[in-house]
Amino acid sequence: MVDQFPDGFLWGAATAAHQVEGGNVNADMWAAEWAPGSRFAEPSGDACDHYHRYPEDIATLAGLGLNAYRFGVEWARIEPEEGYFSRAALDHYRRMVGTCLEHGVTPVVTYNHFTTPRWFAAAGGWNGTAAVDRFARYAARLTEHIGDLVPWVCTFNEPNVISLMVHLGLIPAAAREDGLGLSGDTDSQAAQSGGSWPAADVAVMAAAHRKAVEAIKSGPGNPAVGWTLALIDLQPADGGEQRWTATRQAAELDWLDVSRDDDFVGVQTYTRERIGPDGVLPVPEGVATTQTGWEIYPQALGHTVRLAAEHTRVPVLVTENGIATADDDARIAYTAAALEGLAGCVADGVDVRGYLHWSLLDNFEWTSGFAMTFGLIAVDRTTFARTVKPSARRLGEIARAGRLP
Repeated sequence: MVDQFPDGFLWGAATAAHQVEGGNVNADMWAAEWAPGSRFAEPSGDACDHYHRYPEDIATLAGLGLNAYRFGVEWARIEPEEGYFSRAALDHYRRMVGTCLEHGVTPVVTYNHFTTPRWFAAAGGWNGTAAVDRFARYAARLTEHIGDLVPWVCTFNEPNVISLMVHLGLIPAAAREDGLGLSGDTDSQAAQSGGSWPAADVAVMAAAHRKAVEAIKSGPGNPAVGWTLALIDLQPADGGEQRWTATRQAAELDWLDVSRDDDFVGVQTYTRERIGPDGVLPVPEGVATTQTGWEIYPQALGHTVRLAAEHTRVPVLVTENGIATADDDARIAYTAAALEGLAGCVADGVDVRGYLHWSLLDNFEWTSGFAMTFGLIAVDRTTFARTVKPSARRLGEIARAGRLP
């Protein structure tokens, strides 16, 4: 098997604004964390103070040998009240992009990673009548300010997440036992979380995405634009074929269809789920699991990358893949096996543009608080001191070599 990755391959790590920045007080999620009876284990608070410490974090990433950083900009900071755009916040994110470029790091910028401004959530969130236009206006203003420097843009992070939750009863990037604090029917989800999660309906999010793409493509700059999808490796168990077909269609394929008109599709994969006649089956007895309770199954990445490439026929960028564990040796082993699957895709001619590990930092994992450690870098909860883990150095070595050891 060819273990070499193409020249120009993006090797990096990812974060989300709310999960690392701290002090995101104008976001719907902040309100949800502090609401009476909140399902969040703890509030995000100062998070990793990445808002102020990003120069150190980007320098560390570059020093490891990584050449790409996917990070989110926070809509609630940029447009804290409807129609008012903060020049200071826009300048902050332009400086972040500039810092990446100074270090030879390719910035991959996510315009919306779950959180929205409080005013947007209060107006009905993604089910509000003006949601599509509001997001496009924000995308246009942001692009106006940073577009000339940014080569890769993700409009939305995992817009299919609620659809997945509805069809599977799980959530891809938070503790699965309570799925981001959401439960029950989709109409009540935003109200229960105090936030504005993506609409379960692909048509709503696709419309917002398309209009935002149009705004971003108006310039300045000419970034590759796409969105990222949560792609669990769904597998049919005996008797579950019919349910598997329906679930995969609604929660993954319908969303991948939208990416056919994009420059790339972002694939975010952590594990597999086996579907029986009555739904998702429990993790097999005796199989190792992560802190989130997911099966450790690194082969999932190669499977979902192939699915995304075949279904969309556009280039694939792995925008998230990782493991919640306190055992860094397990992280090293998981990443190596996932990359082996990815190398197999490349060897078979799949157009894969990069691998961005989740996450750069041990961060705020939504309802689970800070208990889930996905990071390549540990963060002291009191002093914010960073400690680079061996897994970060190992990924950097692979990145520098451009091939698996």
